[in-house]
Amino acid sequence: MAPPAQSQRSASPSQPSGKGEVSDLKSQLRQLAGSRSPGVDDSKRDLFKKVISYMTIGIDVSSLFGEMVMCSATSDIVLKKMCYLYVGNYAKVNPDLALLTINFLQRDCKDDDPMIRGLALRSLCSLRVANLVEYLVGPLGSGLKDNNSYVRTVAVMGVLKLYHISASTCIDADFPAMLKHLMLNDPDTQVVANCLSALQEIWGSEASTSEEASRERETLLSKPLVYYLLNRIKEFSEWAQCLVLELAAKYVPSDGSEIFDIMNLLEDRLQHANGAVVLATIKVFLQLTLSMADVHQQVYERIKAPLLTLVSSGSPEQSYAVLSHLHLLVMRAPFIFSSDYKHFYCQYNEPSYVKKLKLEMLTAVANESNTYEIGLQAKMLSWENLDSVVVGDLVSVTELCEYAANVDIPIARESIRAVGKIALQQYDVNAIVDRLLQFLEMEKDYVTAEALVLVKDLLRKYPQWSQDCIAVVGNISSKNIQEPKGKAALIWMLGEYSQDMHDAPYILESLIENWDEEDSAEVGDLISYVKGRSYEKFDRYTGLNVLVRLHLLTAVMKCFFKRPPETQKTLGAALAAGLADFHQDVHDRALFYYRLLQYNISVAERVVNPPKQAVSVFADTQSSEIKDRIFDEFNSLSVVYEKPSYMFTDKEHRGPFEFSDELGNLSMGAESTGTVVPAQRVEANDKDLLLGTSEKEDSRGPSTNGSAYSAPAYDTSSVSASSQMLSELVISNSTVPAHASQSSLAIDDLLGLGLPVATATAPAPSPPSLKLNSKAVLDPSTFQQKWRQLPVSLSQEYSISPQGVAALTVPQSLLRHMQGHSIHCIASGGQSPNFKFFFFAQKAEASSAFLVECVLNTSSAKAQIKIKADDQSASEAFSALFQSALSEFSVP
Repeated sequence: MAPPAQSQRSASPSQPSGKGEVSDLKSQLRQLAGSRSPGVDDSKRDLFKKVISYMTIGIDVSSLFGEMVMCSATSDIVLKKMCYLYVGNYAKVNPDLALLTINFLQRDCKDDDPMIRGLALRSLCSLRVANLVEYLVGPLGSGLKDNNSYVRTVAVMGVLKLYHISASTCIDADFPAMLKHLMLNDPDTQVVANCLSALQEIWGSEASTSEEASRERETLLSKPLVYYLLNRIKEFSEWAQCLVLELAAKYVPSDGSEIFDIMNLLEDRLQHANGAVVLATIKVFLQLTLSMADVHQQVYERIKAPLLTLVSSGSPEQSYAVLSHLHLLVMRAPFIFSSDYKHFYCQYNEPSYVKKLKLEMLTAVANESNTYEIGLQAKMLSWENLDSVVVGDLVSVTELCEYAANVDIPIARESIRAVGKIALQQYDVNAIVDRLLQFLEMEKDYVTAEALVLVKDLLRKYPQWSQDCIAVVGNISSKNIQEPKGKAALIWMLGEYSQDMHDAPYILESLIENWDEEDSAEVGDLISYVKGRSYEKFDRYTGLNVLVRLHLLTAVMKCFFKRPPETQKTLGAALAAGLADFHQDVHDRALFYYRLLQYNISVAERVVNPPKQAVSVFADTQSSEIKDRIFDEFNSLSVVYEKPSYMFTDKEHRGPFEFSDELGNLSMGAESTGTVVPAQRVEANDKDLLLGTSEKEDSRGPSTNGSAYSAPAYDTSSVSASSQMLSELVISNSTVPAHASQSSLAIDDLLGLGLPVATATAPAPSPPSLKLNSKAVLDPSTFQQKWRQLPVSLSQEYSISPQGVAALTVPQSLLRHMQGHSIHCIASGGQSPNFKFFFFAQKAEASSAFLVECVLNTSSAKAQIKIKADDQSASEAFSALFQSALSEFSVP
């Protein structure tokens, strides 16, 4: 059978049919360059379209530069636009080609058609080639004086482009003064707005170095100029109105009459169809009345209707932006919006991010005055409408209880949390506790987990409800709780109310027996996340099972002091497992409890299980200073992100473990947070952290002896009955190593650890002989490349002195200290208690580099170090030098 004939396909204009396609275009353009025959412009258009399409998909057509410039000699504006697009694209990457365009662009700047003049001037200023700035001054000066407003508008923005290319050229040509004249006298409002925008940027940049520019910047906020712009605000475009309103928000009126004059002048802007104009106007009103409490409250009442109107109209994205600003106002004055709770009901077709924000607002506005009405509304809703309205206050917990079964799991979680938040606001706790206990009976793990967390918080605030809550919680099997935070909450209740829960010691014992499964659960959670079965953020699975183990240690300790006969074996097993745990926090807590029991049992009971008072107010996650800063940045991304602009714009304030763009992946991710290097369990200064005991743990081997040991003879007059029971503590699954000293304290024998007494404190390391280059230089890209290529030479953990922890309140002091030891910092970040630094150093006699990742925790006074080196043999010496430098760090 003959092969099928290949189909004939026409060449696509976006796909060259062969290598000679660009050459064919070049010859065709050259033929048309000097032609004046009819229809030549149409032919040029077809060729220009092909050139632009090739350029768009990445094909190099720079060889056509000369022909394109020659063909631009036409009055057809479409051809001009395509030619300018082509020229601007290749002039940036090849400045030599830009020289060929200067003549024809300057010629077009003098064309009779104002549109061509404006396009040519914009293209000329967009070349952004430093050695061509001298050719921009003349056309820009002519453009600022042009009779056509479009040309003047383009020329104003061209001045700003010139300033960014060469600030001195722009200032020497006196362009700022010309812009100021245009701003005050030009009849076209777009020219005025462009002048205002350009002058703000130019004078703002020059103010730090020039007193004259600083004075000029202040004149932008003068009363005559502000009033002049506000009186013309209706003539401006929407973008220009926002610009003027932003300027007005910074104006400081001299008296109250000016405030009311401005507000009366801008009253109609609150009814504007554009949301940006409305929000900018609201910012002006709020900023002007900050010092007038009564008027400020009236402003809240006045702006309520425009904001609620914007929420219900427009796209979900616009609604979310407006809701974010409304949420900020609701948190500042919830009582003003309490009567408008119905506007915050969630519609079935709204995105999850909008629903979540509305739930937070419903929780904020819930109070005793709107309880009955909202509850009545909830009762009137039919089953079909359960997803269309979500109520977030007291009696409406019935609605939220149904909503918790929604398929949108994040929203179901938020609705449960909303019920808990309302309960913590002291609204009819009886009804809400009943609803939360109903959540515990639902056979959904995420509902049970969220409910357990809320019940724990409720018991901290309302201890009188412990009997009712514990009766339900006691029926929950820990095996059915998969989420670590829910399991941790259950363990907390088992320890806190073990005297009321009959099976508490035995449940804790079963959890201790499955201690190692907590590690494997972390891997399972991570795999579940990767496969898309988890709806929570990845951060949930970074060390959360560590939280379970920490709670488990504390719960067993509490249970022992309340029910010692049933918990004595479990306590020993828990402390032994904790001391052998790979995670430093778990190990430290277990060692702390061990030393505490060793020091004095009655003191241990007062520390671990003291009388507790009800929590009256839970700490807010954001400080009032942060909230005020966000309010000052109203009508910006700060409100949407719920953080001040410096936290997501400046490189040094991009959150914990976020660094500059140049360092790319050098941040704390899954690798560093999920993998904790097993460290030396007890350092030489452990005794300083453990109530002054003189012992030091330096061996912890497996044990095989099942003997029981007697407790030391404590003073029975100061020891409670539970303390006496510790003398009967038996550890059946751990024994004393053969080398253990029989003179060890009895608490060691009770735990079966056989820890010998330290006879001497390890001496401080002496400074090593390795010499470093004090003037070492390493650019970020090289650091990043080396960090990816080099293997980890050493992973260690150092202790930080208390003086060093105190000095870390100013992290920059550590950078200066390490630089004094010829160890330089290339990136740093983080917030207390966690800080992260990347250091580098170089040998004095060679170019061999050392790279260091240093994670400091001020709570545990520990520093986790990873070292990578070009010369692996010198890693130990450098590690000793780094440790020596770090040990000397203290408050200057």
